[in-house]
This record gives sequence, C-alpha cells and structure tokens, in this order.
Amino acid sequence: MAAKWRELADRLAEQIRSGDYAPGAQLPQIRDLVEAGEGSKSTVHQAYKALEAEGLVTSSRGHGTVVRPRTPLKRLGIARYDKAKWRDGDEVAFIADRVASGREYKRNEQTQTVSRVEASDAVAEGLGVPVGSEVYARARLVKEGTQPTHTLTSYYRPEHVEGTRIVDPTPGPAGRGGGYRVLYDAGYEIDHMREALFARVPTADEVKLLQLPSGEPVVELHRTTYTADGTVVEYAIGLHAASRFAWEYDFKVPDSAQDGKGQK
Repeated sequence: MAAKWRELADRLAEQIRSGDYAPGAQLPQIRDLVEAGEGSKSTVHQAYKALEAEGLVTSSRGHGTVVRPRTPLKRLGIARYDKAKWRDGDEVAFIADRVASGREYKRNEQTQTVSRVEASDAVAEGLGVPVGSEVYARARLVKEGTQPTHTLTSYYRPEHVEGTRIVDPTPGPAGRGGGYRVLYDAGYEIDHMREALFARVPTADEVKLLQLPSGEPVVELHRTTYTADGTVVEYAIGLHAASRFAWEYDFKVPDSAQDGKGQK
C-alpha cells in the first residue's frame, strides 16, 4: 500500500495531466488540504515536493505551488538542416529549433566531450566501417537555461574530421556554422539524411542526466548523413525528453510513379 503522501501526489498529478489544473494555475494552499482531510501538513508538503521533483509544478515563497507551463520546443524536421542556416549563417540545428520556437538561446548551452572510441555494432553499421574500428565520438548535452533538453552523439570516420574543429571539445557549436560547415569546408558537403525515431523507457542514468520527471519516456533518434555520392559523413544518436519537444515535419509528398523510381 502506497504512503498517504504518494497517493495524494498521484491524484494531484492525474488532475494536472487531465487539465483540471491548467498551466499557471495555483494548487490549493497546504493548510486548505490539511483542513479538507487530505493528511497532515507534512503529508501534503511531501506530496507537493514529489510533484515538483516530477517537473509538474514549481513552488516559491509568495506564489505558492503553481502548475508549470508545458509549451514544448519545436523540433524542426528537414528545415533545421537548411544549408542557408549553417553554410551562409551561424544557425546550427539546436539554435534553429529555438529560433522557430521564439525562445532565447546561448551557444554554450551545448556542451560536449570528444573522444576516440571503438565502433559498436550500430555505429559500425551506420558509418560503414568494421566493428571495433576507431571512430570519433562527439557527445553533446543541450540545455535550455539550466534544464537539459536532449543529448546527441555524432560519430565520424577519423579521416573526415581529424584536425578540424569537430574534434575540439570547447562548449558550443564547432565554430561558425557548426559541424556541417566544418564538413563542407573539408569537401564533404552534406546532401541527404535518413532519420529513425522511436520512444522508449529511459535508463536510470538517462533520467538523471536529462532531469526527467517520473514516468516520462524519451525519444531516441538515429541520423545518418550522406554526401551526394552516398558517402556517410556522420552517424548520430540523440536522446530527447519526450515532453520538451513537438516534432514538426514539412516536406513535399513523393509520387514515385511519376518520378519513375520507387522509394526505399
């Protein structure tokens, strides 16, 4: 049997998720719930703390406990990779999402570590190299303010990126225009991509890293980036907090019969 504070927290969480308490609405004062027979002051306080830990509410002196706004970031589809953004400007993918969402950003909200690692089965298949080959891994953690939004680890063949800004661990994008501009300058202009998405339950380490509320799933992204001749220049795996993004795709509807070629 669950503790009384847990039962109260679960009931209030369900009311928040169902819209009984709208974003920005104030939850009842602790003393009001105590008087209504919901439990002791300690019980109600612990329930509210649990809701705060789950990312459903914020508490502050003078404002009480308020339901958090939950407007997700736009996570653009193909538009976030527009060459004009990174080749001719300085709008890398995560910044393109912020601009489209009307949200502020700082370049150093992307931190990273760079290392040479042995290619796993998935990475080897993605890059088209033997399993166990040495590849570069550029692992990024992106935050909005202090809250993590997603991780992204890009893998590269050493011969494509050795000595470039891509292997520089300095926080922020890899110079003006980011990694795709680096590849472009090195003669590897990106031409097309393949992305695969799926939702899953996060691991305990992922919950901690992304500061996920209890029960929130993650969306895992696998991205393969090609040049016009089919050379793979990046294989990336990203992990996104499900509630912090709204995925948006805008594309031309194909007609393989008219084009004379089938779709994979």
